[in-house]
Amino acid sequence: MPRRLDTYLKDLVPEEKLDFYSTVRDFADAEIAPHLLQWERDHVLVPDDCIRKMGDLGLFGLPIEERHGGQGGDHTDLLLMGLALGYHSQSVAITPGAAISLGAKPLQLCGTDAQKAAHLPDLAAGKRMFVFGLSEPGRGSDAANPEVTATRDGSSWVIRGEKCWSTNAHWASHVIVHALTNPDGPNGQRSTCFLVPMDAKGVSYVEMGGKRVWEQSSTGSIVFDQVRVSEQDILGELHSGFKVMVTTLNGGRLFIASLALASLAFALDRTRTYAEERIQFANQPIGRFQRVQDVVVDMDIALERNLTWLFHLSRLYDENRLSREQAAKVKVDSSRVASDLLVSAMEVCGGVACLDEFGLIRHHNDLFVTRVGEGSNFALKDLIVRPLRTD
Repeated sequence: MPRRLDTYLKDLVPEEKLDFYSTVRDFADAEIAPHLLQWERDHVLVPDDCIRKMGDLGLFGLPIEERHGGQGGDHTDLLLMGLALGYHSQSVAITPGAAISLGAKPLQLCGTDAQKAAHLPDLAAGKRMFVFGLSEPGRGSDAANPEVTATRDGSSWVIRGEKCWSTNAHWASHVIVHALTNPDGPNGQRSTCFLVPMDAKGVSYVEMGGKRVWEQSSTGSIVFDQVRVSEQDILGELHSGFKVMVTTLNGGRLFIASLALASLAFALDRTRTYAEERIQFANQPIGRFQRVQDVVVDMDIALERNLTWLFHLSRLYDENRLSREQAAKVKVDSSRVASDLLVSAMEVCGGVACLDEFGLIRHHNDLFVTRVGEGSNFALKDLIVRPLRTD
């Protein structure tokens, strides 16, 4: 049965981009889908061999300029990659996704020429990854006011504190640390971002255990014990870390929305296929019953609607016209509707939906991350409502 996702993409993206999506989709079918269940049962991260193959395919360099070894693509290419890989596994998709949107992208947008020349070629090739150090044990949604500090000491800065929930920490060569540098400054001018090598003196990392979502994705806790960095390690302007963070998260929220819709697309195909194969009650497929049809139709409507919305916003992002509210809205709605409808899909499929080999329980668990990642939905609603208030 053809994927319903592919039907909608034909009308939403140009032919050359559809060809790119098809290449990544076929790669995922051949290199990820056959091994995914074993990776899950063995509780391993995305294998290095799979990462190397994604690097050979050029996935880590999608939006990076060709002069720095990238593909010179746009944000639509990144979203298509998210849909193609996320259809099978958000864990796999977020590995190059976060490496780009949270690692290479802030360097590309805010880095100096020297920083770009030093790092972007290896990042584009997938030889190295950057991780964005944003969340902290005591700071989640209030990320604009970090507890990690960087204090000036002569010509250097000394960083102290801990970052957690850092995606791709296991493979990272550097961490972009969002640290408090100007505690008495006005909102939006209190923090600075620094490029810190993971092997720098005073940096330690441990993989966060017990996670039951994005199980093949690396999620690390990174501690900074009086880590000394220089002025040349500042990413962006001094005391403008909030600007770097906002610029980074805007595009990242669109990518998270693509992962939610990839899970919805998988659930739609799995459910409508199962509904035609499952024979019950007077020897009929359960897909003939209206209650089952209601779930399938609702999933189909949501997929077409949110894909159309997402790719419209992707064009605005590439034109530098996407607002924070717009990015937040599509992330909130896509994650919420996909999560809610997937639960209904599991009810349609019954007990088999609980089995790992059926696939729905994987997407059920991973969809939770789309509701809290890149800003929790509750916190983002506070951002969304601001233009609607009159006071």
